[in-house]
Amino acid sequence: MISLESFKVLKKLWIRDISIEPRKVKATYHVEKFSGEDASFELIYSYDKAYFNGKDPEDVNLASMMLAQVALNYGLFFDTIEFDGLYDKTDQQFIKVMMENTSREILTNKLLIDNEFLKPPFDNLRAEKRERYTQANIVFTNSRFQDLKLHKTKAKTDPDRYAILSSGGKDSLLTYGIIKEIGVPYPVFINEAGRHWFTAVNAHRYYKEIEPNTSKPWCNSDRLFNWMLKQFPFIKENYKNIRSDIYPVRLWTVAVFLFGVLPVARKKGIRNILIGDEYDTTVKGNTEGISHYNALYDQSKYFDNAMTRYFRAKGWQIYQFSLLRSLSELLIMKILIKRYPELQEQQVSCHAAHEVEGRMHPCGKCEKCRRIIGMVKSLDEDPEKCGYSELQIQNGLNALASKSVKQLGSDAAHLYFMMLSKNLIEKNEFTLKSAKEHKEIMKLRFDQEKSNLEDLPLYVRKPLLEILNAYSDGAVQRIDNRWVDKEITEEFINETKYKFDEK
Repeated sequence: MISLESFKVLKKLWIRDISIEPRKVKATYHVEKFSGEDASFELIYSYDKAYFNGKDPEDVNLASMMLAQVALNYGLFFDTIEFDGLYDKTDQQFIKVMMENTSREILTNKLLIDNEFLKPPFDNLRAEKRERYTQANIVFTNSRFQDLKLHKTKAKTDPDRYAILSSGGKDSLLTYGIIKEIGVPYPVFINEAGRHWFTAVNAHRYYKEIEPNTSKPWCNSDRLFNWMLKQFPFIKENYKNIRSDIYPVRLWTVAVFLFGVLPVARKKGIRNILIGDEYDTTVKGNTEGISHYNALYDQSKYFDNAMTRYFRAKGWQIYQFSLLRSLSELLIMKILIKRYPELQEQQVSCHAAHEVEGRMHPCGKCEKCRRIIGMVKSLDEDPEKCGYSELQIQNGLNALASKSVKQLGSDAAHLYFMMLSKNLIEKNEFTLKSAKEHKEIMKLRFDQEKSNLEDLPLYVRKPLLEILNAYSDGAVQRIDNRWVDKEITEEFINETKYKFDEK
């Protein structure tokens, strides 16, 4: 077996040469190898409107933070990582803490698992509990913006404005539908350079027709992630040909897109940033005594809260949260398809989507596709409305009769219970063992860990819960390790304060 030190394979990662134009920011990711060789790649964010002033310290600072996020994935693999830009103490602390968290997540959820992207002997790592997992020495310099001085300011934002990190997935579609009713939505689609953009195409085209606040920044982070894999000697050379549900090593991904939303939010005075994450994305795990978040940290409520604390420390008066924390994936699907059928028709929940006659269609073969097919059919709806063919639907149901889905145990069991009760799948040893009724799955779930009203601002709670409660089978609260029915009353809605000061 090998030790973690074996993964420190490169000498230095240097994020430098930050350039700022009104509609574009970019920086060079420069890799120095122990052999003396080096290589570079340019990370770019571009916008369709002017959001940056190269002489404004706040804009330069925001650009520096945007361009730094990809690097937070690589603290295990370099001897030194240098950030050359305009960073204050709050930024530096954020980068150090989040890189350390990401290093631990990558160790436990990429390097200590059966990861088919890893070459021998790197696939035989010894687990070892440490005080610090980031192996790189983190350095901050400022070679280009020494004449700019940052001063903390108290920004004013509008509580009725909501920036939505958007895609073609059911979560962001439902989030948009809700906000369109109760506030002013600003959907922001981060257009990746790679094929991941395919999932967002249908929704973006639809929004462009109906929503004037829609924006689509472009970013080539996907290309940078792939370029970086080529620098690592522990990654198999044929990694592009390996079909897998996981990325080889990266886990700090949502923040790369989220920071791309911030120029829009800052310039338009938007108070709320919404990410569509449901009940089962806040999870804690333990591997050989090393605690972690099951590779879901940047989808958890802990991430939302950490980002809000960062925004507050910067004086921006921005809150980040999800409207969907109390919902199961199945209940999200139900509300979307029953209340917002025109939005659900734009759904593409598949990372192998392809174009057919100018419209993106799901592959119909992957785990995500069969899960969507199973949920939609269980709700007595037609998966053809979001792009599945009749053959794909039948094949998906057949696959569900022998293959599991990636859901929280109770959620998956209830889905199988519903599919069996409606004779959608074959009754066999696997399906009968997988199925069990969990009535709480179709209810709003509240507990101290995954879903707590403390994480929602007071001004959004009542209109949100009125919509959600109309499609749920009621609400439950976790008390003494069991679910207890709870009525959604004014008292319940207001009995807990929002954990972040709203003044």
